[in-house]
Amino acid sequence: MSATPVSVLVLGGTSWLGGASARHAVRAGHRVTCLARGSSGTAPDSVEFVEANRDDPATAYASVADRSWDAVIDVARQPRHVRGALTALSGRVGHWVFVSTCSVYADDSVVGADESAALHEPWDGDGLAPDEAYGQAKVACERAVLEAYPEALVARSGLIVGHGDRSDRFGYWPARFARAASCATPVLVPPLSDALQVIDVEDFASWLVRAAELRIRGTVNATGDPTFLTDLMDTCDDVTGNRPRRVEPDHAWLVGEGVEPWMGPESLPLWLPHPEYAGLMTRDNDAAKRAGLTFRPLVESVRSALGWERELGLDRLRRAGLGPQREHDLLARWASSPA
Repeated sequence: MSATPVSVLVLGGTSWLGGASARHAVRAGHRVTCLARGSSGTAPDSVEFVEANRDDPATAYASVADRSWDAVIDVARQPRHVRGALTALSGRVGHWVFVSTCSVYADDSVVGADESAALHEPWDGDGLAPDEAYGQAKVACERAVLEAYPEALVARSGLIVGHGDRSDRFGYWPARFARAASCATPVLVPPLSDALQVIDVEDFASWLVRAAELRIRGTVNATGDPTFLTDLMDTCDDVTGNRPRRVEPDHAWLVGEGVEPWMGPESLPLWLPHPEYAGLMTRDNDAAKRAGLTFRPLVESVRSALGWERELGLDRLRRAGLGPQREHDLLARWASSPA
C-alpha cells in the first residue's frame, strides 16, 4: 500500500489496461474513480464508476470537473477525447499520465531507436480518427497533453500482453502450441531470429500507478527488453509441454505467399516483413527503466496468456492468427517448394 494515498481519475477504467491500472491503484490504497462508457467491461471493485460518453465533452465530465485530482491516467486514442478532458479538468489535476504508443514513430526500420526518433505528422481531421490513423492520432494526443501539462508522463507503449488481451496476437502462440498436443502437423512460425519486444499488462499498469504517485515526467518508450521470437517459441514449448516441429519460412516466401503480417484474420501474429519493420520491436527503453519500469520473466506472461486463451477457448474463431486450413495449405506449399 502506498504511504500517501492520492486521488486518481482513470479515464477509460473499464478497458483492459485502464481496468488493470484502476485495480493496481486500489491495491496501493488510492482513492480511484473510473470514467468510461462501460462498454468494454465493468469497473473494478472498490472504485467509483462514472458512466460517461467522451464523444460529448460538454456533458462527459460534468460530475468530475468540479473536483480536484492528484493524478489522471488517460488511455484514450482519440484527440477529441483527450482535448475534451484537458479542457474540462483544467487547473484541477496535479499530474497527467498519458498512455501513447510506439506507433507514433514514422520509421520502423531503424533498430534500437529511442524517443528522439521522428514522429508521424499529427492527425488533424474532424471527428473520430479512423483505425488506419492510429499512430497519427496518438501524436495529436501527445501534443495536446504536453501543451497543457509540460511535466506530464507520456508513456509510449509497446505490444501489451498477458491475461485479458483480446487482440489474439501474442496469445496465438501459446494457444497454438497447446493445440499441438492433438494435432500431428508441425507449426508454421515466423523467422525465429526476428526481434520480440513486449510489456506485460500488469507490469505496465502497476508502473503507471507509481508514475501517478511519484509524478514521474517525460516521454518514454514503455516496453520490455528486446528478445527474439525463438525465445517465445521455446517458452511456449516449456509452458505447454508440447514441442511440435517448427516450420520456419523466410520473409520473402511469406510475402510471396500473401501471408498477412502482425494481426488480423489469417495473419501470422508477431511477424513483420523486413527490412521496413526491422526496428519496430527493438525500441530503446532505457528512459523507462530509469523511471522505474520493470519486467517480469517472459514465462510468466506466456502462462498468463495461455490461461486467458483457455478461458476463451483454444479452438474459437480468432481476431488474429492462421486458421487450421490456411496453415495446412501454407505448410504444404512450403514442403513442395524448391529447397
